[in-house]
Amino acid sequence: MPAWEDEGQHEGELSTERKQQLKKPPLFKVLLHNDDFTTMEFVVFVLVSIFHKPEQEAVKIMLDVHQQGIGIAGVYTYEVAEAKVNKVTQIAQANEYPLLCTVEQE
Repeated sequence: MPAWEDEGQHEGELSTERKQQLKKPPLFKVLLHNDDFTTMEFVVFVLVSIFHKPEQEAVKIMLDVHQQGIGIAGVYTYEVAEAKVNKVTQIAQANEYPLLCTVEQE
């Protein structure tokens, strides 16, 4: 039997193997925590500039942080989430705000 005919008979097996290899990476939430010093305007600025949120969504998340003590800024792969946390921390420190930003597995 020619090689090209043989491939069609095992097609189902190959697709099963591919599915196992292409597992989605785990996702992580980037969380902003409320404090008594960081301004609401700064939190909105962070959400718009670092997380690329539209203004209305940024205000909603900021209100979650303010009213509930925590808000989800976004959900990303681990590497992207860590990079976002580092950016937030750097900008907050440069502006003398104690804004806490953490990562939690979804």
